[in-house]
Amino acid sequence: MKIAILSRNPRLYSTRRLVEAGREAGHVVRVLDPLRCYMRIANDGVEIHYRGKSVLKVDAVIPRIGASVTKYGTAVLKQFELMGVYTPNESQAILTARDKLRTHQVLCAQGIGLPDTVFGDNPDDTADLLSMLGPPPHVIKLNEGTQGAGVMLTEKLSASKSVIEALRGLYAQFLVQEFVAEAKGADLRCFVVGGEVVAAMRRQAPKGEFRSNLHRGGSAKGIRPTREEGETAVRAANTLGLNVAGVDLIRSKRGPLVLEVNSSPGLEGIEAASGKDVAGLIIRFIEKQVAPVASQKPRSPVEMAQKSPARETKKPNKISKLYAKRT
Repeated sequence: MKIAILSRNPRLYSTRRLVEAGREAGHVVRVLDPLRCYMRIANDGVEIHYRGKSVLKVDAVIPRIGASVTKYGTAVLKQFELMGVYTPNESQAILTARDKLRTHQVLCAQGIGLPDTVFGDNPDDTADLLSMLGPPPHVIKLNEGTQGAGVMLTEKLSASKSVIEALRGLYAQFLVQEFVAEAKGADLRCFVVGGEVVAAMRRQAPKGEFRSNLHRGGSAKGIRPTREEGETAVRAANTLGLNVAGVDLIRSKRGPLVLEVNSSPGLEGIEAASGKDVAGLIIRFIEKQVAPVASQKPRSPVEMAQKSPARETKKPNKISKLYAKRT
């Protein structure tokens, strides 16, 4: 099998691990910088060129698209989809997951637990907006921030209003959420592959910090999530159409609440904390999906443009089977 990994930096841990796992399984693996891919779209077919040469005969593409190149990166991924190349995370699913507001709306529609959240645009509505949420502390998040960047905790109402005013002055999009005190600065990262939680870790914020991200100095240890936590993580990933996802949860009095769903979750922290070969599990999942597709009769360019095989993958395992071996 020939696998392409869309990544701007082949030296990143996650990219290197996927390359190693793919080659250890006997596949040909190549890293492509999405910003160096350029495309042709026409009625007689679509194609991608990379560094002056046509990209041909790719069986699967693994997107590792950074937040700063989301728009162009997902356009490149969509082009691969039109060419009939399998991807575990389709371009539209990544775009939805990158938008925190849209993600919360989609998950809420499915009854998945979330922290109470408010958003608005007009400065005249700020006071009433915050009254809808309740008294501080408040967590204010940039709509497309990653790795804890753009997340602020305000402990007074005046501070919340000041931060919101500053963000609006920068024309930034943001959400305001309740602060769940009982989480005690900790969250869970459940790593979902193909409808199963294959690894999980508990991240703890350092003293004096409320963000538990490892990039912010948080610590992590491997855990076994409860059945409810695992089912919530799988439902969140499935609802967004992601076969590979890092689902961040917090434990609350109301049960597990989803903070974020990451469509390009890092592998370094989860592999170190859990001791599991998560990269290898991703490769094995892709092998199972590509084999049936490869055996099908090749389609014409028009047929490929009309329907992407990424929608033809087999359904994820039922949630009821996820923890059969653990109970």
